[in-house]
Amino acid sequence: MPSSRPTRRRRVERREVRAARRGHRFALLTLLAIVLVIALVLSAFGGNARPVEPLSMVNAAVSKQTKPFPQIVALRGVVRLQMPIVQTQATAIGYHSSSDGAMPLAPIGHQANEGVLQKVFHKVFGGGGGHPSWYRLGGGSTSALDVGALPGTNVFSPVDGTVVGVTPYIVAGHRFGSRIDIQPQSAPSLVVSITQLRAEPSISVGTNVVSGATRLGAVVDLARVERQALARYTNDSGNHVTIELRPAASLVLN
Repeated sequence: MPSSRPTRRRRVERREVRAARRGHRFALLTLLAIVLVIALVLSAFGGNARPVEPLSMVNAAVSKQTKPFPQIVALRGVVRLQMPIVQTQATAIGYHSSSDGAMPLAPIGHQANEGVLQKVFHKVFGGGGGHPSWYRLGGGSTSALDVGALPGTNVFSPVDGTVVGVTPYIVAGHRFGSRIDIQPQSAPSLVVSITQLRAEPSISVGTNVVSGATRLGAVVDLARVERQALARYTNDSGNHVTIELRPAASLVLN
């Protein structure tokens, strides 16, 4: 008669496989339970915290900084948006959605006000670090970049390129500074728009600008006419300049 040993061996192997699978499922469920407990603890004890984190400096030892250190804060394809405010004078960086077709930007650094689940995920699996710190100002895309600073603070070009427009910036029917449109050298089919600044008189259509070196103007004060979302993460009224990127064709249409 045929031996029953191969059959018993297969049964043993199947039981071992099933046991191994149960062990893996148990380990996964345990890990998920731990993550859930950590999330609940963070939610209970730190959910309402709104930390104000200072911007990271490339070289904090320099106290008499007059121009921004070369520091990329956002990306979109070949376009690299550099810090437009001297790092020691900037109050916070924030992103929010734009209502007029601006293109989403990829922030550099880490989100300082990320949600509990994001924090847990990054603590367990890593990632989400780097500099500078930035804040999400509401839902939607990250198509508008706000860089906070006190009124009167110098604003420098975030890209190398050519000025293609200088127009009034209107809020509540009144002019508050200008909007400066720059055609980036790296992407001539796009336009970088900077608003909420008082334009430097020497800036006009056709002016060539250099990122971090060419002064475009100074931050204007909008605290009297609108409540600024960036104020939640600064120690002032949240004044700032806003940078957006859009196709050059949309500039013509507008």
